[in-house]
Amino acid sequence: MTSKQVLFLGFDARYTYSPSMKFFAFSNIIGCATSVVSLFLVLMSCQKPRDSNKYFYLFLNDLITLGGLVAGSAAATAIGYVGKYGQKHSGWEPICVFVTKFCHKVTVSLTLSYIAIIICLCLTIISAHQSRQIKA
Repeated sequence: MTSKQVLFLGFDARYTYSPSMKFFAFSNIIGCATSVVSLFLVLMSCQKPRDSNKYFYLFLNDLITLGGLVAGSAAATAIGYVGKYGQKHSGWEPICVFVTKFCHKVTVSLTLSYIAIIICLCLTIISAHQSRQIKA
């Protein structure tokens, strides 16, 4: 994530200043890595006879990946909402009026992350269906 913006008087906004945004970045990195592992396992299983246990483990891998992506995106969305609209009861003012470039990049990355969640959900459903179809 390259979301950072420096304003006048040394005021800057970076995703690393928020633990939720760091969690969002790391959950997406881990989700990408586990998806690559899942792809590797699928390619390896194509060469061997089909076994329902393999598909069940792929389903678990996809389910854990989906959970991590949802958790990271939810945390980042909550902080992004506070950044955009503020929280009057707590005295937090919106900052997106000052750091529009930062907020735009965060919005784009959250949108792409939710698209990835939908794709990962479809893959999880497919792997769950496959694990039920094949008999050992």
